[in-house]
Amino acid sequence: MGFIERHNLYTVDQTRAAAEVIRRIELEDLRWVRVVFADQHGLLRGKTVAASELASVLRSGLTVVSTLLSKDTSGTTVYQAFSTDGGCGIAEMAGAGDMVMVPDPDTFRVLDWVDKTGWLLCDLYFTNGQSVPLCSRSMLRRAVQRAADNNFNVLTGTELEFHIFQAPPLDRSPRGKTSAPRLVNTGYQLLSEDRIDSLGPIVTIFCEHLQRLGVPLRTIEVEFGPSQLEVTLNPETGVQAADTVMLLRSALKQLARRHGYHVTFMCRPKIPRVFSSGWHLHQSLLHKGAREGENAFVADTSDEILSDVGRHYLAGQLRHAAAASVFAVPTVNGYKRFQAYSMAPDRVLWAKDNRAAMLRVTGSAAERSTHVENRIGEPVANPYLYMASQLTAGLNGIEQRWELGPAADEPYETDAPLLPATLGEALQALDADTEFAHAIGKQFVEYYIGIKRHELSRFNAAVTDWEQSEYFELF
Repeated sequence: MGFIERHNLYTVDQTRAAAEVIRRIELEDLRWVRVVFADQHGLLRGKTVAASELASVLRSGLTVVSTLLSKDTSGTTVYQAFSTDGGCGIAEMAGAGDMVMVPDPDTFRVLDWVDKTGWLLCDLYFTNGQSVPLCSRSMLRRAVQRAADNNFNVLTGTELEFHIFQAPPLDRSPRGKTSAPRLVNTGYQLLSEDRIDSLGPIVTIFCEHLQRLGVPLRTIEVEFGPSQLEVTLNPETGVQAADTVMLLRSALKQLARRHGYHVTFMCRPKIPRVFSSGWHLHQSLLHKGAREGENAFVADTSDEILSDVGRHYLAGQLRHAAAASVFAVPTVNGYKRFQAYSMAPDRVLWAKDNRAAMLRVTGSAAERSTHVENRIGEPVANPYLYMASQLTAGLNGIEQRWELGPAADEPYETDAPLLPATLGEALQALDADTEFAHAIGKQFVEYYIGIKRHELSRFNAAVTDWEQSEYFELF
């Protein structure tokens, strides 16, 4: 009996799916499988396993060191791994102890741009069979289950902006410096057919591979800024929507690299004329039970924009907006996007079909498609944390029946609380919102604040180009 069966970690359907994975590997003569998990930053980490060993991995998982969860974005270990609690208040992490990656067989894909290679996403467990409380995928699972306990299924769609550049040639000089990436177009032509045609070969490659991966690609289009594209995905339920974003981002970067391009999801690259990129999260809840599948945000009467459920959900997201922002915008760089009159939000409010608002209620009541578009996110956000934090805030509003204030007709002129302007302000807001921390998990919140404050301290200690330009000659 393997680790997974011993601790009852697979459902009956997952057990069947695991057998199907083995059958498919044999059928397609795969040689390798990348077994990966999403870390706290939304980066994929894991091991490449010989296909002949995968049956064992699907029985017993695969061990990795727990210090992978103790690092900031530089790879620096923030917490003391050899203390009695791993520095995180978790006894199982003492002495840089092991975690077990448990593959979810439903996530299996074949990476057809890599020779004979498959791919599997994992959840994290300790060797005693307990779920790792710092596992972001498990956190979203718990939030989705909380929605189910309230008789709702969760439906989430994605609009994700990114930049694509021509990769600079390798510099083989002793100094090893590389030139800046080159723009693929000059920008300022939103949705230009001519501009998307000029990128035809690489865009076609993206589309064909994403479709073969099962990514529910709806559109790929030219955004306003130079070298900027956007993909939109059809909505998916539960954790699957976040799994797809992880797969999408990884696939786009790898495919671009193989064809002489560089894709970045960094919000605001330091390249002249380049615009900020955002991640708009489309959310709705579907009834379970007697009204199975009905959109819970659609109002019963034509004179209402939202149902009571929808209004309470928005009220919760507004109440916790500042605290939740650090999960939607987790980098120093991402807060430079919050500027008035830029079609990015700068304050905590909602509106009907207005792209200046943080929360935009859109869709059609007649088509039963009413939903909430949250426009706060940056493209690098960990999708599990972004979706879990917004869902948690909305469910707080539903369970407490918080009332929603009036819509903003002019979002950039309305007197409303401003969104955090820096990562530091966002961390302070998260630390202060004890109600939200309790719902997310106090232990995780304290851990995440520690990781991000370490990252912020490194930024504050660095000398920037602005400082050099401003003070070097002047003083």
